[in-house]
Amino acid sequence: MPAKPLPTAELHLHIEGTLEPELAFALAERNGVTLPYATTDELRRAYSFSDLQSFLDLYYALMAVLRTEDDFAELADGYLARAAAQGVRHAEIFFDPQAHTARGVPIGVVIEGLGRALDRSEERHGISTRLIMCFLRDESAESALETFEAARPHLRRIHGVGLDSAEVGNPPSKFREVFQRAAEAGLHRVAHAGEEGPAEYITEALDVLGVERIDHGLRCLEDAALVERLARERVPLTVCPLSNVRLRCVDTLAEHPLPKMIDAGLLVTVNSDDPAYFGGYVADNFGAVKDALGLDHETLRMLAANSFKAAFLDEQTRAGYLAEVAAHRFG
Repeated sequence: MPAKPLPTAELHLHIEGTLEPELAFALAERNGVTLPYATTDELRRAYSFSDLQSFLDLYYALMAVLRTEDDFAELADGYLARAAAQGVRHAEIFFDPQAHTARGVPIGVVIEGLGRALDRSEERHGISTRLIMCFLRDESAESALETFEAARPHLRRIHGVGLDSAEVGNPPSKFREVFQRAAEAGLHRVAHAGEEGPAEYITEALDVLGVERIDHGLRCLEDAALVERLARERVPLTVCPLSNVRLRCVDTLAEHPLPKMIDAGLLVTVNSDDPAYFGGYVADNFGAVKDALGLDHETLRMLAANSFKAAFLDEQTRAGYLAEVAAHRFG
C-alpha cells in the first residue's frame, strides 16, 4: 500500500489557476467559447512562461470559459478532490473577482458558485476551507474599492482579502484604503510581495496594509533587517517552489532559496500557487523540493506544521491538524 501523503494546509492557491485543460475545453463547449487551441496537448504546450506577465496573459485568457455558478462550483470541487488526494486537510483559496466582473460575470455568481463547493468540502473531501478575495494590483485602487463594496452582500463567505497579479510598479501602498475597509469589516489580510517586486514591498505590505501573511516573499533575503523582523515576528511566508521556477524567479529548483529561508528561522510554508499551469499540486511541490534540495523528513514535517501554524484556524482545530502532522509516518 502506498504511503499516505503528508497532511498539510494550502495557503497560496489561486482557484482560477487550477483550471486544467480538460475542464477548460469542457466548459468552453458548454458555454459556446472558442479557445485559441485545438487540443489539450496544444494548450499544455503553451504553458512555457518567460516571466509573470507571460503567464498572466494566458491565465486571464482561459478564464473566458468560466461563466456560471455551476462553472465555478465545478472548478473548486475539482481542485478540492485533487488536493485531498495530495494530503491537503485545510485550504485557504484565493479568487480574483475583477477578472470575472470585467467579462460581465456578476461578483455574486463567482462567490456563490465557489461557496457551493466549499460548503460541502469537509463532507466530500475532508478539507476545511477559507475563501480569500484578491484585488488585482495592476488595476486601479478605485476598482479595488468598487469590488470590495460589490462583495459586501457576500462577506459571510469571505474570510480575508489579498493582493495579486503584476507586482512590479504596483506597490502595496496603492491599496491602503481598501485594506483598511477590509480590516474594519473584520477580515484577515494577506498580500503577494517580494516575488518579482523588491523587498521594500514586503515591508510596505506589513506596515501600510497590515497584512498577517506574505505570499511568496522570496526577495526578503535581500534585506537582512527585514529577514530578522520576519523571523522575530513570526510572519508566515507562503512559498511556491514550482511556480518560482516556471516564472523564472529562480533558474532551477536546486537553486531555490527555501533552505536559506529555513536556516534564517523564517516561518515558511510550501504551496502550489497555480498548479494547473506550474506542474504540480502541493504534494508534488513537497516531493520536488525534497528531491532537489535534499530535505529530510523532519524538515518536511516542519514545513507541514508551519502551514497549519500560519493558517486562519481556531486553536482547537489547529491542534488537531498539528497532531496529524506529528503522527504522520513517511513511506
